[in-house]
Amino acid sequence: MERSREQLQQLIKDKGREGFILEEMQRFGFWPKDADQPTVQEDIIARENELRKELRKLSAQQTAQKNIKTQLREMRKQRMKEARQRRQETKDRREADRQAKATAWQEKQANDITYLGEGVSYGLRDNTAKPEKLAKKGLPNFKDMADLASRMDLTVGKLRWLTFNRVVSESSHYRRFKLPKKTGGFREISAPLPLLKDAQRWVLENILYLPEVTEQAHGFVPGRSILTNALPHVGHTLVVNMDLQNFFPTVTYRRVKGFFRELGYSEKIATVLGLLCTEPETDQITADGKTYYVHTGKRALPQGAASSPQLTNLICRRLDARLSGVAKKFGLTYTRYADDLTFSGDDAQHGSIVGKLLWQVKQIIKDEGFIVHPDKTQIMHKGARREVTGIIVNEKASLPRKKLRQFRAVIHQIEQNGPEGKTWGDGPNLFPSLHGYAAYINMVRPDLGKDYLSRVEALWARHDRAYLPPAERVKARVKEISVPPRGEVGTSSPWWKRLLGLGS
Repeated sequence: MERSREQLQQLIKDKGREGFILEEMQRFGFWPKDADQPTVQEDIIARENELRKELRKLSAQQTAQKNIKTQLREMRKQRMKEARQRRQETKDRREADRQAKATAWQEKQANDITYLGEGVSYGLRDNTAKPEKLAKKGLPNFKDMADLASRMDLTVGKLRWLTFNRVVSESSHYRRFKLPKKTGGFREISAPLPLLKDAQRWVLENILYLPEVTEQAHGFVPGRSILTNALPHVGHTLVVNMDLQNFFPTVTYRRVKGFFRELGYSEKIATVLGLLCTEPETDQITADGKTYYVHTGKRALPQGAASSPQLTNLICRRLDARLSGVAKKFGLTYTRYADDLTFSGDDAQHGSIVGKLLWQVKQIIKDEGFIVHPDKTQIMHKGARREVTGIIVNEKASLPRKKLRQFRAVIHQIEQNGPEGKTWGDGPNLFPSLHGYAAYINMVRPDLGKDYLSRVEALWARHDRAYLPPAERVKARVKEISVPPRGEVGTSSPWWKRLLGLGS
């Protein structure tokens, strides 16, 4: 039987070269298998074959041991490779998660407000509103912060910037200055910068003007004025005036936010609206060439914001209701113009109850979170000049005679000698100040005001062309320069520039 090449190689490997040759010689009959006499060569070959087998076995064992170390090294390398791969996968996964979180955070920041500074952010998680209450009052409902910002024509980022409560900042949303008071001292005005001013104006027109104020409130209410505030007291022989001290600063952020919550807005929306309409007490400090604005007190309504007066009227609704109840109990009339409270009645019937009235009124004012100014309570009886918010209410609404005489004298002097050296009031510009007071007279006393208005306007047109409307300015200039010089007929010529007041 023929053997294949592979079989022959395996036999040589198993029996050894000499053993294979011996076996083949015996198979082909060249060497007897059962010969009687021992053959030394055969024994040697057999022993050599055994030793070769043993040697191959030992060699295989040694190779196997080497292979184990190699395998261990390979396994270790593989494990390290797999560990590095897993670490990279973990790193990539974490980076992807970080990127996803960053993208989600940016999207959330672009559409929501979750933090507005220390001490004011705890309510930003509560977005539970009362839509039925808002709808009943005709107030707009906002589904989220992006909706509120969009209606105000702002981005969420700008709304966050306007409302963020920073303890120390290098910028301010207000321009602060002081105005002198008639009674002495100064009143600090915080005028909002344009972006905040527009936002507060939006809140005023779209939210604050919708709820009704009390009929006793006359300050900063459309259609009402100091005249409507004074008229209910005309002819009364007993007039009691009281003043609320630090009126706007007393209306704090918490009260403003509480008011918006009372309207039906969520804690989140109320927080943003409350921050938008209030500002903290602030000191301006300069260090290392930089200006810092440091908050030193509670947030409250700023004097100078368009939203502040209407907010005080709405927050004072319960105060007005309680004071009106006390007035009715004593048979008196009550009105309020901002922080000025007025009670009036008949001196003969109610003069004896003034003490009780003042005591009860002070208790109510204190209970409502306000403070009575200790130096501004006036009690005016029959026979004295009785005045309410600057208007005389003795027999009819009128103005102080002394002030009218002074005004008439200033107008007469200007008519005779011109405006040089003349002043009126605290305004920097003479004619606007005169025109404003003439309009004030016309409101209270139309029988006098029309004449004063026409005289002031005539003087204004004669002496101060800068305040004329453009058409009137051109007419006045035409009278002075009736015919253009030859060759100066174009709109860019010196004559036309002089005509329009653009050149000398």
